[in-house]
Amino acid sequence: MATRPVTKQSALSSLEHLREEIEQRNPAQPEFHQAVHEVLETLAPVLAARPEYAEPGLVERLCEPERQVIFRVPWTDDHGRVQVNRGYRVEFNSALGPYKGGLRFHPTVNLGVIKFLGFEQVFKNALTGLGIGGGKGGSDFDPHGRSDAEVMRFCQSFMTELQRHIGEHTDVPAGDIGVGGREIGYLFGQYRRITNRWEAGVLTGKGPLWGGSLIRPEATGYGNVLFAAAMLRQQRGEDLEGQTAVVSGSGNVAIYTIEKLAALGANAVTCSDSSGYVVDDKGIDVELLKQVKEVERGRVDVYAERRGASARFVPGGRVWEVPADLALPSATQNELNADDAATLVRNGVKAVSEGANMPATPEAVHALQQAGVAFGPGKAANAGGVAVSALEMAQNHARTSWTAARVEEELAGIMNHIHTTCHETAERYGAPGDYVTGANIAGFERVADAMLAQGVI
Repeated sequence: MATRPVTKQSALSSLEHLREEIEQRNPAQPEFHQAVHEVLETLAPVLAARPEYAEPGLVERLCEPERQVIFRVPWTDDHGRVQVNRGYRVEFNSALGPYKGGLRFHPTVNLGVIKFLGFEQVFKNALTGLGIGGGKGGSDFDPHGRSDAEVMRFCQSFMTELQRHIGEHTDVPAGDIGVGGREIGYLFGQYRRITNRWEAGVLTGKGPLWGGSLIRPEATGYGNVLFAAAMLRQQRGEDLEGQTAVVSGSGNVAIYTIEKLAALGANAVTCSDSSGYVVDDKGIDVELLKQVKEVERGRVDVYAERRGASARFVPGGRVWEVPADLALPSATQNELNADDAATLVRNGVKAVSEGANMPATPEAVHALQQAGVAFGPGKAANAGGVAVSALEMAQNHARTSWTAARVEEELAGIMNHIHTTCHETAERYGAPGDYVTGANIAGFERVADAMLAQGVI
């Protein structure tokens, strides 16, 4: 059937109407609205250039999850009291492969947050070039301050329901905020217990001795630094050597962002958590930070106390106040607002690359781009984590394990490919240097082509 011609103006009107419909249909989900709007506002040129995308309700289907699961998670705390949390799994799009995306355990988790993360994951996973669809899950459970026994009982209850919906050819969860190696271990153990299968490929982020991939804990942070380096070379003809960086967060992504920056000659001078941030004039001591956050599960003020005179703790402050050449937001969504962006610009920031998912507000992104700051959106810049998760799946299928050097080489190749794809796509659609547009359109085209080929499902 011949497709009807689509103008850029008619595409803009259609996309705006769709955005309004989505907001009405999904009330009280601001993060999801934000993520959808950020993608839709970049798609008019591609719909005008390829009108077949506008015909079979393709964009509408792409914005609606294939499946949304919400369930009760009862568990018993150390005092014998029954606690009840809510669990989620949103399986967003499987056109390119099994659903793939992390689990987040945090009090702020709700359906809108999980849907935003799942929607972003669709495009992120497509950009890797690997055969994985997009999904996300989690719970409003807070593991902070809970004993190992309490975390284990919660994870076992959570997996008792989740196991009905996942599998290595169906849906493959991983970790996210609040879900690290400890939680993945408990989740995998319960899955194995219930199913009586050693199905290593059902979860990624596992321990390296029982099916996990080397470099997986480091991958998101490492990948973001590699993307930032490629962007800096492309946009400014500079490398990371001698550059100063501000990094937010102190979890997995932030720690390995700091580590990789140091390895490439840059100096990360900050880290943060919900209590405030640390400035370390000598550069963050990543081994001390790992001890405080990963082993002791402490706060960053403890790091400052132990580090000595070079470090100071700023309670409740904004890490973006610290002058630097690079900014790598690596904590959580919407942590960098328009005022923060203005501060970064005044302080001469050259590039901002998102290690977290959607950490910059739309207003902040606009301000940075208007000021000529190179900006790497999370769906491209932080895709290293899911890329190595897919490599973990490949190793699991082959019942083998790769060396750290091989995994890191594969990761570098994938991140350079993502950068090149975003850069070239932006230029092809008349937006040179706009990595947001390039990432959105490149991811969209890959998923859209697969959806068209598979029919209206």
